[in-house]
Amino acid sequence: MICISVTPTSRKLAKVDILNASRRCDLVEVCLDHLVKEPNVGDMISGFDKPILVSCRRPQDGGHWKGSEEQRLQLLRQAIVAGPEYVELDFDIAGGIPRFGKTKRVISFTSYKPLGNVDDVFKQAAGLKADVVKFTWPTPTLDAAWPLLAAVTKKRELPVVGMGVGAASTTFSLLGQKFGSPWVYAALEKGMEAHDGQATVWDLNDIYDSPGIDSKTRLIAVVGGSAPPEDGVAPQAPAEPAVLAAAQRLQRLTVQALNAGFKAIGQNIRCLPLELGRLEKLGQMLDILKINALIVSPQWSEKLLEVAGKPEEAAIKSHYADLLLKQPDGWHTYNFIWRNALKALETSLASKGGTPPRPPRGKGGGGGVAHKPLHRRNVLRHGGNNIPQALAGGNNPRQGVRSVTRPTAAEAPRLGKMFDGR
Repeated sequence: MICISVTPTSRKLAKVDILNASRRCDLVEVCLDHLVKEPNVGDMISGFDKPILVSCRRPQDGGHWKGSEEQRLQLLRQAIVAGPEYVELDFDIAGGIPRFGKTKRVISFTSYKPLGNVDDVFKQAAGLKADVVKFTWPTPTLDAAWPLLAAVTKKRELPVVGMGVGAASTTFSLLGQKFGSPWVYAALEKGMEAHDGQATVWDLNDIYDSPGIDSKTRLIAVVGGSAPPEDGVAPQAPAEPAVLAAAQRLQRLTVQALNAGFKAIGQNIRCLPLELGRLEKLGQMLDILKINALIVSPQWSEKLLEVAGKPEEAAIKSHYADLLLKQPDGWHTYNFIWRNALKALETSLASKGGTPPRPPRGKGGGGGVAHKPLHRRNVLRHGGNNIPQALAGGNNPRQGVRSVTRPTAAEAPRLGKMFDGR
């Protein structure tokens, strides 16, 4: 299920927000902490055909409540009497608010620092008569989100939902969908997010096809929306905003295109974005999350080549890996882009009167000079990132004469020497 959080400030317009959200989701969360004036909760949430979850969060829990704690507790009690499907209660107040009617209790735990033992939270939640346990957790990268993800992937007596805060929050939502969370959170539209990085319901449906993800879905991760770490530690300074925005846009378009393709051909395979931090336990985390393929952006290509166990020759030569696959004997890395680029280039040259592309082995192609459009041609690679470096790894078999240009005087000679070119 998808739960849309609405954050109305006006009592008059609250019903409009709830109605709009109910048309796009399975559960509507009404956040009372944004309202300017005290509402009549019973009237506000009545008349809708979708279940309602009521919350009223303090600033330290990610909310906007500005009144006294006594007023907040009174508002939550009033909400429970109104009879919504769920009410969210913080750990420190749940013991003082008894169960009433058919309203189910979502016991919420918020932490903005690493937690020692997640299992202790479940024990406390059970004592507070929880029907669902909710975690709010910082998720800037996969390793930061790992304790929360590990909690979701395990079978427990109490259902678990999570609200990740940060760049990896969408990843957490999609993984929660696979591993059986009762619902995942989304914003109704841009500008109405409950926290930074929260996906909209349009994102979950149209980019990630969240409704199509189930326990049997095979997941492929697309890495590349953030800057890589330096020496295993997350960078202290963020990447240039324009560079980071371009990387995130490319990552999202890649995920969207592949998901549309998998859906069109009826394959239960979906892509999700992955924001990496420390890489020491990456393989172990991917195994637990049942992710067996990574598509890697250029800025991460060398870093992931370092941690992979079995790189192919082209990846080793070019210091570039854009595809990682889990095989029975471990993780294998591939330089995939040079194959596609070379195929496109040879086809283009053939269409302009050059020699045709070399046929695959075993189908009449002997691999002679006549079938090598790049044979003894000058091949110039120009660029400021490491894609030209990646393409150099595939030039040798075609016997092209290689040259490299780069934006700085130091880079071009280094690559020229690396690839025996000019």
